[in-house]
Amino acid sequence: MDTSTGQEISDALGVLLKRSTRTQLYRTLTADVGEAVDELTYPVLSGLARTGPRSAADLAPDIGLDRSGITRRATQLESAGLLRREPDPHDRRATLLALTEKGEQTVKALRQRLSDHIEASLASWPPGEAAAFARHLHRFVTDGPFT
Repeated sequence: MDTSTGQEISDALGVLLKRSTRTQLYRTLTADVGEAVDELTYPVLSGLARTGPRSAADLAPDIGLDRSGITRRATQLESAGLLRREPDPHDRRATLLALTEKGEQTVKALRQRLSDHIEASLASWPPGEAAAFARHLHRFVTDGPFT
């Protein structure tokens, strides 16, 4: 692979990984869902959906927030009935954050909304190209520089 291909991928990843890019996507994704779910709380919901119950400290590095930021957002989500706090069975001093059934349904709906948004943005691509991109992106993530 020549340097220009690597640079092109690097530049595209730079845009994708920018906090402002994610924030804008999450803002679009969570529009009209309810005041508890927004671009700031969505990463907590999504992170817990991926990992299962976690402490705020354990979840923090996965979603790029500090523990206190997660705790504030968890309080907002708990008030809305989307997550609950439960004792850590392995450490009685610790508390785990866990999605409620309502939280799981909310994440499921938001992920479907995201999938639909992505598919709509690829609708103009030639047949098969989007599917090939998805396969290559998956391979890049599993076999590429992130492993």
